[in-house]
Amino acid sequence: MELLASLAAEERWLFPAFLVMYAAIYCVGQLFVFRRWALRQRLDGSSCLISLFHGTPAALAAAGTILALPAGFRSFAAPNARLQDHVLDYSIAYFTMDLLHYLAFLPGDVLFIAHHLATLFVFLTCRYMVRHGAYALLVLLVLAEVTSLLQNVWTLAGIWRDQSPAAARVYGALSPPFYVLYSLVRGVAGPLFLLKMTVFYLSGQAVDVIPWWVRISWIIVVGTAIAVSNLWIWNLWKELFRERNQATEKAKKDT
Repeated sequence: MELLASLAAEERWLFPAFLVMYAAIYCVGQLFVFRRWALRQRLDGSSCLISLFHGTPAALAAAGTILALPAGFRSFAAPNARLQDHVLDYSIAYFTMDLLHYLAFLPGDVLFIAHHLATLFVFLTCRYMVRHGAYALLVLLVLAEVTSLLQNVWTLAGIWRDQSPAAARVYGALSPPFYVLYSLVRGVAGPLFLLKMTVFYLSGQAVDVIPWWVRISWIIVVGTAIAVSNLWIWNLWKELFRERNQATEKAKKDT
């Protein structure tokens, strides 16, 4: 809480410092941490590394901010507090850095680029244009990043599992709990909060502070992101059960 208090008192614009931090972490990943990996693996590993420094800290900061601020700021139409703006800038810097990574090295990954552009649109309009509604985005940030640590470790193990039996075992052990947690957050909690957010914004209660096109676009972007996330995890579940069935059938044949 002391860290949040000092952050709330900080009047400087922190986005440039956050962006430099992510750029430095990315370079460390490329030049040192993953330098012995193949090019594509090194690129994916470096992206995961900055995600590790964003996800859990952002989720904790967002949750702490929601709890620390007075009840008046826990509204879909409340004005943004300085602390909320700093948390948004922390995430904006991350998505900017990761977007630059994809544009520079992986321009064919259209889905990730579209996701980052849409996320930046929502965060930027909230932070710098309407300056209201940060509460909704911080709750969504908690829901989006609460699985980040597990997901990034799972992803790194998946990248390396063909070369390392230990990584393959980690990947196999983490897959079920990660899939369960991700399914609960993105398949249950996320849609329920989106429903609450949609009802509020369509009721016209924020009409004086958030333009209608901003409210509608936020709903569409968040709804699309949740739908794509659920499709992704559904395909992973199917792949997991297919692999388990194949392993079971192989074991029966061997016996």
